[in-house]
Amino acid sequence: MGVVDAALQRLNGLLPLTARQQALPPELARLHRAILRGFVSRGRPLQAEEIAGLLGDIEPAAALERLAADDLLVLDAARGAVLGAYPLTLEATPHRLTVNGFHVNAMCALDALSVAPLFDMEVAIRSRCHITGEVIVIRQQGMELLEASPSRDIRLGVRWQDPQACAAHSLCLQMVFLKDAQIAHQWQGGNLQDIGLFDLDEAVAFGAAFFGPLLAVPQALEQA
Repeated sequence: MGVVDAALQRLNGLLPLTARQQALPPELARLHRAILRGFVSRGRPLQAEEIAGLLGDIEPAAALERLAADDLLVLDAARGAVLGAYPLTLEATPHRLTVNGFHVNAMCALDALSVAPLFDMEVAIRSRCHITGEVIVIRQQGMELLEASPSRDIRLGVRWQDPQACAAHSLCLQMVFLKDAQIAHQWQGGNLQDIGLFDLDEAVAFGAAFFGPLLAVPQALEQA
């Protein structure tokens, strides 16, 4: 099994987003996809009235609670509003993205690299090395890497762990950018079992394969 396939299998075991979405009633699966698309079409999650308009007789609060219980969404605990839907969030993270003229945040480094292929758009990522703090800039067009600074030697590091109740606040914190292979191997510290390293091409393929099925239903069919 290749590096990307093995990583995909492992992450799907820890955070089975696609399986959870596929187990939803059709109305909630459509809502989840609409919330994902809202981040790039509006620069924000759908708001209460927009959510209600998609649900018919289903109570919006109950719908969002179900999606949050499956860890498909992160909600504001006080207001019940959507804060995030993997891979994107309004919460502060080290991973700032520009997409479709909007500024949004990715939940982790893998998520940041996944947005361009997921939406087949140009995305600019501004982040930092987890160890040195050096600024990292990456531009993508879909699956294609257009720019990588300080170099194409940037690595994605993943410290594998149980995501517990909310992966955004646990597992995602240990999916990071590392400025080059030397720093990455220092961070890994020889722990090949619990810490995975991926070059940029591997990381983009990994993220695209993990998130792609979430939007696999053509938008035109959902609006029919």
